[in-house]
Amino acid sequence: MLLMKWRMVVDSLCGRKRRVPCSFWFLLLFAAGGLVLFIHQQDLSEMAQQQGPGVKLGSTPRQSRETLSTQDRRRGKSDNYQDLQTAEDILSSPIPPMQFPHFEKSGQMATPGSPEQDIGLIRVSKRQRKLLKTTPPIHHTTNNVSFSSSSSSTSSSSSSSSSVLSSSASVLSSSATGSLSLERWRKLSNILEARRQLMKEMCAKYKSSISRTVTRHHVKDIFVEDKYKLLYCQVPKAGCSNWKRTLIVLAGKASDIQNLKHDTVHNGNHLRTLNSFDQKGIMYRLKTYTKVMFVREPLERLVSAYRDKFENPNDYYHSLFGKPIINKYRVNASKAALETGNGVTFHEFVQYLLDVHRPVGMDIHWEQANQICNPCHIDYDFIGKFENMEEESNFLLRLTGAPPNVRLPSFKDRNPADKKTSTPITQKYFSQVSMLERQRVYDFYYMDYLMFNYSKPFKDLY
Repeated sequence: MLLMKWRMVVDSLCGRKRRVPCSFWFLLLFAAGGLVLFIHQQDLSEMAQQQGPGVKLGSTPRQSRETLSTQDRRRGKSDNYQDLQTAEDILSSPIPPMQFPHFEKSGQMATPGSPEQDIGLIRVSKRQRKLLKTTPPIHHTTNNVSFSSSSSSTSSSSSSSSSVLSSSASVLSSSATGSLSLERWRKLSNILEARRQLMKEMCAKYKSSISRTVTRHHVKDIFVEDKYKLLYCQVPKAGCSNWKRTLIVLAGKASDIQNLKHDTVHNGNHLRTLNSFDQKGIMYRLKTYTKVMFVREPLERLVSAYRDKFENPNDYYHSLFGKPIINKYRVNASKAALETGNGVTFHEFVQYLLDVHRPVGMDIHWEQANQICNPCHIDYDFIGKFENMEEESNFLLRLTGAPPNVRLPSFKDRNPADKKTSTPITQKYFSQVSMLERQRVYDFYYMDYLMFNYSKPFKDLY
């Protein structure tokens, strides 16, 4: 049908009565089609130029950390990463002395537990951008009750209650600074405030696409002390046992910190978690209480957790984690090892940690600190560091008006014969794994390194 109509058109154009030749009309139609095609190509090129090079942050779907690890493994973590194009975005922080971790390869050796570094402008590679956009899915259970938006809760907590750090000047005039000099007191105040500001910047830059709804899941690891209005988020292997001892004494449920044993602290139900309160109680405490968390160098914390749970007698962890780890990752495992779960090696533990299909789930002792305390949902007033635990903890206690005789203890009653996990010990354990596995463990904890401003623990990491 269309062919017949086309012939009629051609015949009419090419008829004898027409003065214009038939070939002229064919040339005219061909030129018009070429012009339309040319204009379309020009529009496409202009769109490509306007978009520009690089990938916009937040323009791609979020990846899980496990997915990223799988991609890294497929790529083989080759040195080709160094050849990736440097992104245009440049991170900088106006807040001294807090600066960002150094992303580029450096010949200087960075060690675990190092303090905040003064680093200038930093270029972020495409690979680092992908890591920054990596956000594990927010876990919601059926009984998680959404009670507020983080943006409203965090802003209201900052406005309705005066910051502990901002009120330090008045505390100085009304109470003794203890062993701290006035200059050191002010310096600590500035450092701690800078950590808070850095955290806000990181969350605004790299976690802006996550849901801002705070659920009971986000506050399940926060312990409440009502008398001195403290909310403490526990990060295991970062001094949480001694901080719980201190909170129990502050609450008046014990008189001597030294007499509180490890099992009593963790299993005695002396402290309530924030998720045990109703919606009104949770909101009130988030807005008016001092919110505290302490962190530790991530790889050092991981080694500390391994030594505590797998190198010492521990029926719970050997049975729940040891058995499936040995069963999956050990070749020709003995019957005794499979039955008891004893003797998990550090290399087997790392294999389990990096496995996308772990035979058993994660545990709070080696979970990322930013996933435990959710600092992008909850605006913490005080972010302390394990590396300076004693000074910063007692600084906080004086700020909150705790009695002068209450100080954070420094003893450990669990495996007291073991040496404290340090930089040399951490390096010794990671010498048992390959460079690729070491890199992937660093990638696993990358957001902790970024948010809490820890330097790269090994010089061959990138």
